[in-house]
Amino acid sequence: MAPLFWSKMYSFRSSPYPGQDSLQRVIIFGDMGKAERDGSNEYSDYQPGSLNTTDQLIKDLKNFDIVMHIGDLPHANGYISQWDQFTAQVEPIASTVPYMIASGNHERDWPGSGSFYDTPDSGGECGVLAETMFYVPAENRARFWYSTDYGMFHFCIADTEHDWREGTEQYRFIERCLAQADRRKQPWLIFAAHRVLGYSSNDWYGLEGSFEEPMERESLEKLWQKYKVDIAFFGHVHNYERICPIYQNQCVNSEISHYSGTVNGTIHAVVGGGGSHLLEFSPLETAWSLYKDYDFGFVKLTAFNHSSLLFEYKKSSDGKVYDSFTISRDYKDVLACVHDSCEATTSAT
Repeated sequence: MAPLFWSKMYSFRSSPYPGQDSLQRVIIFGDMGKAERDGSNEYSDYQPGSLNTTDQLIKDLKNFDIVMHIGDLPHANGYISQWDQFTAQVEPIASTVPYMIASGNHERDWPGSGSFYDTPDSGGECGVLAETMFYVPAENRARFWYSTDYGMFHFCIADTEHDWREGTEQYRFIERCLAQADRRKQPWLIFAAHRVLGYSSNDWYGLEGSFEEPMERESLEKLWQKYKVDIAFFGHVHNYERICPIYQNQCVNSEISHYSGTVNGTIHAVVGGGGSHLLEFSPLETAWSLYKDYDFGFVKLTAFNHSSLLFEYKKSSDGKVYDSFTISRDYKDVLACVHDSCEATTSAT
């Protein structure tokens, strides 16, 4: 008789239905990578904060419900053994709660492969490993944009390694995704992507003069404003930064720790400090930046109900909260017209 082998026992909770009114907690970060637990030298020694982030999440596993890892997963650069190492590292998390991902340059980019950026950052993976190892509900998994729901949250996940500019297939998807959110049932509308399509005080972006990924933030910003996106999350830049509710380079709300009433601009957060080597901020002061941290960390969103949301930034080193704010509002506040959020009208006859 052949010997029998049994796997470990795993358990998980099913996701809340769209609009379900219950406590819902989301972890969001990018660019974590992986590291050696035995202290040996890591390939490229590129992700010094990776284990701290992983261990904090494992320690707090009972206190969140879903993870959004928005690009640059293992930084494997074409070495499949590095994917094995990464999946083993996150297994305690990914076997317990949904582990959703976005595509980053280190998953997709390769010259002549159809990626938007003609760089060798994926080491020849061309997105194959990411789309094979992790399931996302994309219509075409080779094009990693998709929408997903979790209770009171509606997520629109973009793929910055394919063209997102106005007139493209992805741009049409983004607008469709944002428009489909039923804000009465799912008041918390979240946009996420790997590269910074919004705002960042990163030093390289500062040298470029744009404080964003070059090319057409403006077209996406029109959509965020029109559909009243609550928060836009980005990775790629390996640090943490929170930007005020903003539209067309101007803060549209003077509050810092609590937002209520009409949604008059989207809050932006750069959460690329998951574990990869840290990147410097520009010495230029940006008026829209509310909080910067040159350290490893992640964000936790807690939806208490349909009208109350808590945002917390935690350092990976100790799991303590270093930046936070709350949002309180009703459905009528989402319906209110603000600049460029409603169709133009005229009294002319």
